[in-house]
Amino acid sequence: MHTKQILIKAKNIRKSFGQLEVLKGINLEIPAGKIYSIVGASGAGKTTLLQILGTLSKPDTGEIWFGQKNVSEMNDKQLASFRNSEIGFVFQFHHLLPEFTALENVCIPAFIAKTSKVKAEAKAKELLDYLGLKDRMEHKPAELSGGEKQRVAMARALINDPSIVMADEPSGNLDSNNREELHELLFKLRDEMGQTFIIVTHDDHFAERSDKILHIKDGVIG
Repeated sequence: MHTKQILIKAKNIRKSFGQLEVLKGINLEIPAGKIYSIVGASGAGKTTLLQILGTLSKPDTGEIWFGQKNVSEMNDKQLASFRNSEIGFVFQFHHLLPEFTALENVCIPAFIAKTSKVKAEAKAKELLDYLGLKDRMEHKPAELSGGEKQRVAMARALINDPSIVMADEPSGNLDSNNREELHELLFKLRDEMGQTFIIVTHDDHFAERSDKILHIKDGVIG
């Protein structure tokens, strides 16, 4: 993958909640094949920015471009389809469905994208194997450790070959060993698969190892 390719452009993104202006004109470019960390104090607008970049929330003003597409002009149905095919999400709490196995959880976004069961399961097995979960595919979330759940969530985020994975404190709920394992996995996915990541994190050690740190303070990137 050509690393100079700009995957996402945010232009003059502003967002307020009532009288509180959280984002005050954010401009940024995210190139393909890189890990970008978003850091800042609690309440600085990190999650708000991630949700806007991920099309889960709309800015009050400004534009988000994915390549040549201005997603700010898409309607809700177009956005939902775009999001499912182009963006993978991983959150602090894995959000796995408890009644489904690891394999079934990973397949869900592929089924939403109308991928056949055979194809979806083959891809899910391949990802789970790659992420070191070959022996855990038929286990339900309650039978998995915290680190394993986050790896299942990562496989689910990757199932539709997204252009980018956005993660909000993905290691925030893990102990130090599992946190380190997850971080190593992110760098492996970048290096071996050319995967692009935007990650909101409080982990300074991880942020320092990422390709670029975006510091949010007083609603702008410093």
